[in-house]
Amino acid sequence: MRRSCEQAMNRVSKQQTSSSGEEVESLSLKDEVSLAPPPLPAESFQAKGLKLAACFFGLQGSYVTWGFIQEKVMTHRYESGTFFPSTVFLVCANRALALVVAGVLMAYKSNILRQPAARAPFYQFSPCSISNIISSWAQYECLKYVSFPTQTLFKSSKIIPVMLVGKIFHKKSYPWVEYVEALGITLGVAVFMLTEHNKSRHSGAQRDDSILGVMILSLYVFCDSFTSQWQDRVYKTFHVDQYAMMFGVNFWSLLFCTASLVSTGDMAASLRFLKLNPTALLNVLTLSFTSATGQLFIFYTIKKFGPIVFTIMMTTRQMISLTVSCIVFGHPLPPAAILGTLIVFTVLFYRTKRKYDAVARN
Repeated sequence: MRRSCEQAMNRVSKQQTSSSGEEVESLSLKDEVSLAPPPLPAESFQAKGLKLAACFFGLQGSYVTWGFIQEKVMTHRYESGTFFPSTVFLVCANRALALVVAGVLMAYKSNILRQPAARAPFYQFSPCSISNIISSWAQYECLKYVSFPTQTLFKSSKIIPVMLVGKIFHKKSYPWVEYVEALGITLGVAVFMLTEHNKSRHSGAQRDDSILGVMILSLYVFCDSFTSQWQDRVYKTFHVDQYAMMFGVNFWSLLFCTASLVSTGDMAASLRFLKLNPTALLNVLTLSFTSATGQLFIFYTIKKFGPIVFTIMMTTRQMISLTVSCIVFGHPLPPAAILGTLIVFTVLFYRTKRKYDAVARN
């Protein structure tokens, strides 16, 4: 019974995940994350509750902090009076720490010898690495043109491109309720975009949500959707584990980002900027650290409590991040924009409940 429930939860996981992030934003979940270890004595309710609370606050702390620092880095001037010079450098820094973390975890679990990333030809990790770099770059870059609330709502609509990519590239079929949910999310985002005329502070200047920003966001959700679909393909074909995937993707990402930074001269410019602006260095380190710890909490939460609980936590995180951004950075939302936000999150919570009920029936 336990095995069948875990298998059902894995199927739910694959339907829900797109690469988290950065946020998972670039992580895809697979069968092995929820494989149970050898039977252990049953945990007390109190012990399990403490672990659940640790996962909740760990995820919220990691990704709410990550979102806050992300907006600060991209929209505010530093001590030298200039903005951070390179979005690619931020992606590169995140990937470098994530690669180290993945390598340590693989060594700790003895997977370097028993389940190496080489089980899949190493080039198989490069397509999703490229799409992950683009989606991560777009996630930072769009904040130059749109407000953080707009970015958050747009990211919440990733179900739509995930379905499109799955149908076009993998010939997947979806039940009618999935299309209704996608339509509801689209409606909520449309209401928000049409009525959210607020302006964000950009070092004293005011800026409106722009067509260019929406185009960059569209690039983000498409590439992020492709990343998760490709990762799912590699998981099913070569049976690598999540740490091997994390290592392989981050290895290629670090290689591509470093090559780009060196060839364009942005590496030297970014290092000079960090030397002149100690606050920027602290922000970059915080971004990298919270991204890495967030990924660890993701894997543990899904393995311990399942993808449904994880999805509820991450949807809650988006709402908290949006609220924090509105309060700290001054993004006043008109009533219609709040309505659009409520529509999106209502559909997301309904979608989570529907999948939970499906697992319970099975």
